[in-house]
Amino acid sequence: MTAESIAAAAYIVAALLFIMSLAGLSRHESARNGVVYGIAGMTIALGATIVLTVLDAWTTGATFGLVLLVAAVLIGAAIGLWRARVVEMTGMPQLIALLHSFVGVAAVLVGWNGYLDEPELPAELVGIHHAEVFIGVFIGAVTFTGSLVAFLKLSARMSSAPLVLPGRNAMNLGALVVFVALTVWFVIDPQLWLLIAVTVLALALGWHLVASIGGGDMPVVVSMLNSYSGWAAAAAGFLLNNDLLIVTGALVGSSGAYLSYIMCKAMNRSFLSVIAGGFGIEAPTAADAEHGEYRELAPDDVAQLLRDADSVIITPGYGMAVAQAQYPVAGLTSRLRELGVNVRFGIHPVAGRLPGHMNVLLAEARVPYDIVLGMDEINDDFATTDVVLVIGANDTVNPAAAEDPGSPIAGMPVLRVWEAQQVIVFKRSMASGYAGVANPLFYRENTAMLFGDAKQRVEEILREL
Repeated sequence: MTAESIAAAAYIVAALLFIMSLAGLSRHESARNGVVYGIAGMTIALGATIVLTVLDAWTTGATFGLVLLVAAVLIGAAIGLWRARVVEMTGMPQLIALLHSFVGVAAVLVGWNGYLDEPELPAELVGIHHAEVFIGVFIGAVTFTGSLVAFLKLSARMSSAPLVLPGRNAMNLGALVVFVALTVWFVIDPQLWLLIAVTVLALALGWHLVASIGGGDMPVVVSMLNSYSGWAAAAAGFLLNNDLLIVTGALVGSSGAYLSYIMCKAMNRSFLSVIAGGFGIEAPTAADAEHGEYRELAPDDVAQLLRDADSVIITPGYGMAVAQAQYPVAGLTSRLRELGVNVRFGIHPVAGRLPGHMNVLLAEARVPYDIVLGMDEINDDFATTDVVLVIGANDTVNPAAAEDPGSPIAGMPVLRVWEAQQVIVFKRSMASGYAGVANPLFYRENTAMLFGDAKQRVEEILREL
């Protein structure tokens, strides 16, 4: 059995492990096993690649490729270990967006290499190879700049407001038409300037697509960029004749696209409009500001309300992650359950900046899985709930989505917290949420505000209890 056949078998095993990883990550109870399967699959894939490179260097005497591989693995592992150790959970969305950009730029480099160092192919396959190069470079370049913009927006280095240029939808569609035309031209006559042109076009399109999307849709954008990075990897796999890259890229691309579709349904957003760069989504204006009087409570008042309650629902958002309040929230949950209070969590599908962000935070703090419920599971229970604690959430609990047809988030399914007897909103200020939309919940008669750092306020309530 040759080294190539052994490597091919290893790639098949790795691909199966990746499929098992995705299946495991779909449920709380099996998520840890899913991570283990993924690590094992990547270890096997890297091992097979290293063995092939070592054997190639041994038989041909060309050691430069082996030196490059060792350097890349050492540098990549050092950076990965360092970032994994220092990154906060609040920084995970922007880190993932940045990692997507690496996949994109890798696909661009592989495509350019496929053009500059074209392999000897039968005449009937040359056109197919040129199409692979062109399409791979386009997908990779869109992923690269789109992911960079997502990183800048999520890390607050760039405004989360959508970029609204005149005729932006026509620009995006026009860029796609030009891409198709250039692809046909390149297949017929593969000139270098065409590859340069499509690279520049794709870089500009990726930037504009994500810049045109507002903060409220960023969780969908991160998921969609994950899908783009998968298709970019698959395109690189075709160019490198690597079955594992093709399979893995297809898995990531299809699962990311499906997750984006599910999230768009949860937000009442058109899937095509979001991936087309905010088509039909208008930016909120200053006129959206809500006016009224709000009521403020102190931590000891909230503690008394919780002590007297029979049922409590906690709805966390990105503000809880920023304040790193998940641990005191878990302590508060434990204490209330000791007092006989029925405590549960309501998680919106797009709470935070990343799908599943809140679930991971709560799991990290050892909150029991069985009391962490999705929006569809808990929405009907708010009407019979005594107290709801809204900790760092805003857009996902905004009644304007259900009651104001003119709101930018009109029709978006939200957690109906306002139906409870009493709502306590933990916020630093009366500012609007990430989507930039005012929230009339703050001015309701059954709502009270608790201002300040969420972690400190929860700790104060816990001491009172």
